[in-house]
Amino acid sequence: MVDYLYNLPNSTDLDEISTDIITITPSLSGFFLFVVFLLFFIGGSTRQKIRTGTADYSAWAVVGSVAMWLLALIMSVRSGFIQFDWLIISVVISIGSATWFFLDRKVSEI
Repeated sequence: MVDYLYNLPNSTDLDEISTDIITITPSLSGFFLFVVFLLFFIGGSTRQKIRTGTADYSAWAVVGSVAMWLLALIMSVRSGFIQFDWLIISVVISIGSATWFFLDRKVSEI
């Protein structure tokens, strides 16, 4: 009865498998965050340019960086998924893209 006090009998150990993969290739989490940023940035700006003829690149950079930052926060919940350096880099990119967005002046806004 006490055999399964701490070890669940039906656990899949998927967290440990993914942690081992990230330990073997430490740049995998950074690459994954970069792909998420590019997916939102390039995908959103391309679709906006197709639809309206112009694209607001600074706004899509903010959307991509916030998505990347939120994913980095989720990955930082469990130890071993992401290095602290990648979390700091995602915060810096988010702050930089927000600064670009707030200081950007469009032709229609002048």
